[in-house]
Amino acid sequence: MKNVAILVPENSVMQAIADPQYCFNAVNQFLAVSGKKPLFNVELVGLKKEIFINEGKFSIHTDALLKDVKETDLVIIPALFGDMSEAIKSNKKTISWIVDQYNNGAEVASLCVGAFLLASTGLLNGKKCSTHWGFQNEFREMFPEIEVQDGSIVTEEDRIYSSGGANSYWNLLLYLVEKYTDRETAILTSKYFAIDIDRESQSAFAMFQGQKGHTDEAIKNAQNYIEQNIGERITVEELADTVALGKRSLERRFKLATNNTVLEYIHRVKIEFAKRSFENSRKNINEVMFDVGYTDTKAFRTTFKKITGLSPVEYRNKYNKMAKSN
Repeated sequence: MKNVAILVPENSVMQAIADPQYCFNAVNQFLAVSGKKPLFNVELVGLKKEIFINEGKFSIHTDALLKDVKETDLVIIPALFGDMSEAIKSNKKTISWIVDQYNNGAEVASLCVGAFLLASTGLLNGKKCSTHWGFQNEFREMFPEIEVQDGSIVTEEDRIYSSGGANSYWNLLLYLVEKYTDRETAILTSKYFAIDIDRESQSAFAMFQGQKGHTDEAIKNAQNYIEQNIGERITVEELADTVALGKRSLERRFKLATNNTVLEYIHRVKIEFAKRSFENSRKNINEVMFDVGYTDTKAFRTTFKKITGLSPVEYRNKYNKMAKSN
């Protein structure tokens, strides 16, 4: 029997608590139907017997208080809601419990932005982690000692698991089901919940918003110049001249401010523009490619797939129902 403790924090997302409970209990039912014993003992655990979430609109009744949970095999940390710094502060008393469970041999899994609470334990220091694509920059700023996995759905290292954004946590749940049972049960679970079992990237859903939460005005000017000249082939030397910086100084400060090299940023801005065009226009692949300043079809396709996880045709067909494949 695997003891699964689903933490119920303050400022948490209700679905990220209910879904893992539903998932593991459903697996128990699947096992029972096939003549096997149930595997998971699932409990909701927290600092209080009743925890209010969503500004008090909902309450969750826990099965056990943290102080009474002496040993567990898996701790699930659900997604948090609202301001991450405040959410961490309101759950500060849960941190030592998570660390204790890990040190006692438990595995720990965070769902979506539950990674912020997991990171606050220090258990991720020097390790890799996945979280919601929209929170990656904030996560890097708060926890620079952790390596964020861009686009990854599931990350595993040293008995610690983390997942990508929003419903991507279902892929981590399926990953854990397969780990604890077998592939056949995981496939059955994926079909029951209508989840694509082997989706490995959240890149297709990511929107590049341009990292401008810094104070380096010269780099902001460089970013604006890139964004205003989507169709041009901009070189690092040209950009450096435009913002009156030396090439090395520009590259160093750009990476420090945006966590991207200049060329990475240029490509990401161009591909983001191409994505919007594929979603909202009837333009063919070559037209969009030229619009964003690429002249080499192979280079465009390669860069597009590297950033989004899909080819240009696959992306357009996924998000633009009126478009016809070329």
